[in-house]
Amino acid sequence: MSRYFLSKLGQSVLLLFGVLLLVFAMVRVTGDPATLMMSREASPEDMEEFRERMGFNDPLLVQFGRFMSGAVVGDFGDSLHFKTPAMPMVLERLPATLQLAITALFFAVVIGVPLGLVSGFNPGSFIDNIARGLALLGQSVPNFWLALIMILYFAVQLRWFPSFGRDEWKSVIMPAFVLGLPVMGQIVRMTRSSVLEIRGEDFIRTARSKGLERRTIYTRHVFRNVAIPLVSVIGVQFGYMLGGSIYIEAIFAWPGMGQLLEQSIGWRDFPLVQALAVFTAVVVLALNLVTDMAYALIDPRIRYGK
Repeated sequence: MSRYFLSKLGQSVLLLFGVLLLVFAMVRVTGDPATLMMSREASPEDMEEFRERMGFNDPLLVQFGRFMSGAVVGDFGDSLHFKTPAMPMVLERLPATLQLAITALFFAVVIGVPLGLVSGFNPGSFIDNIARGLALLGQSVPNFWLALIMILYFAVQLRWFPSFGRDEWKSVIMPAFVLGLPVMGQIVRMTRSSVLEIRGEDFIRTARSKGLERRTIYTRHVFRNVAIPLVSVIGVQFGYMLGGSIYIEAIFAWPGMGQLLEQSIGWRDFPLVQALAVFTAVVVLALNLVTDMAYALIDPRIRYGK
């Protein structure tokens, strides 16, 4: 197990280095980072003063070394817009994004897993048709369109939920539903297909021939094997929710990291963009590492390479 963990940890470190390299190159792809960060109306004197202050006149290797040494301690400089350190601003927005992502994932799992199990146990039934329809709907409806429709109907016309902000508990329901619906559809499809595949395996027929109860077969044999791909899907999708909810947070004016990223790009606040990109990458890599560990605990064959 320790050998498997060290292997996955080494891969995560290499991926993180690659992310840092891409983030460093992100603002230098044009050759002159000052042209991206400064206003077009800035004078040549102001541009030169900005380059000198930010260290862009130094050799590229010196700049990369300074960037890496700062990244190790979470120092990406000061926000150009807010004039304060960038990383504390990212951490300040983290609770809102976590609340939205956890609520959306809870909705997706609580609805998706039971619906997929029942659908897989009863193929061709009425509930199976409903489950497949919901899964198709969840993965085909554009999130931004659904968000606007829900705001128009549930917030403006019915006034059941607030249309924006994070003021009360009801404010998280609509953005969490919109963010979690595609994940719910994927979980339903994954769970259903896994159950249908496992039901035909030899060890399931053997368990039935031994006279085991249906509930015992499903809970002890079927669900444990279904959990293997399900854990991977949930882990990957949770990382997507943390890092890919930019437009959902922007539409609902949710004060999380996604909204901050959208604003910082508009402000050309690249120190803040870099801090957000690296922090999100670290969180996603950590989630993937935890998912791999959980995957190995469920299926011992993985950590032994069989």
